[in-house]
Formats: sequence, structure tokens, C-alpha cells
Amino acid sequence: VQLQASGGGLVQAGGSLTLSCAASGRTASTYGMGWFRQAPGKEREFVASISRSGGVTYYADSVKGRFTSSRDNAKNTVYLQMNSLKPEDTAVYYCAANTNSGTASFILRNSNWYTYWGQGTLVTVSS
Repeated sequence: VQLQASGGGLVQAGGSLTLSCAASGRTASTYGMGWFRQAPGKEREFVASISRSGGVTYYADSVKGRFTSSRDNAKNTVYLQMNSLKPEDTAVYYCAANTNSGTASFILRNSNWYTYWGQGTLVTVSS
């Protein structure tokens, strides 16, 4: 499966952005989907994830209450709505597909369970 992330850009603190991740090559509903980010000089970290059906979601504590992950399986697309953005949210955001059918936290929050990765989209939040 190929993943194409888009929607990044420059936004002021307090603003909003919506990232999209379009899947091709195989039906997106086959995969749990995750969002990860990597800031300059830092390790990649988990941001959010959503199960195949969309019924289970997980969020990093740093984004809980501000970010929302959703999916439209008919469009093979996953979304990350980001509100109340902070300068510390600045990073390259990656979407990834998890081939495991489980919905447990240790599966959907751990990058090691993700097989396919998109190319990343840059989000810059100015103060």
C-alpha cells in the first residue's frame, strides 16, 4: 500500500490544520492507521492512531484534547484534525499503516507494529 500525507504548512500558534493521508494499492480499511511526528533533533514519536473501523482511537498525552483522528474508508483516507496548535507541535508528520488486526494500545501506539509509511508532511507552528 502507498500512503500520501498532505495538509501540512505554516500556521500561527492557536491555529488549526487538518492533515490527510490517502492510501492506495489496497483498501485502507484493512489497516489500523497511525500518525507519528519527528521534530528536528528529536526522535520520532507517536501522535495518534485509529483502528480499522474507526471505533478505537489513541492519542499521545501531549495532543489529547487538541487533535482528533478520523477516517473515511470509502475514500481510503485518514485525517488528523489539529487544533490549538503550539510551537512544540512543529515537526514532520508521518502517517503509517498497521497490518495487525488488533486494537490494543500496545499495537496501535507502537511504531514497530507499522509496516507502511508515508513520506511525511511538515507542520510549522509559529509563536
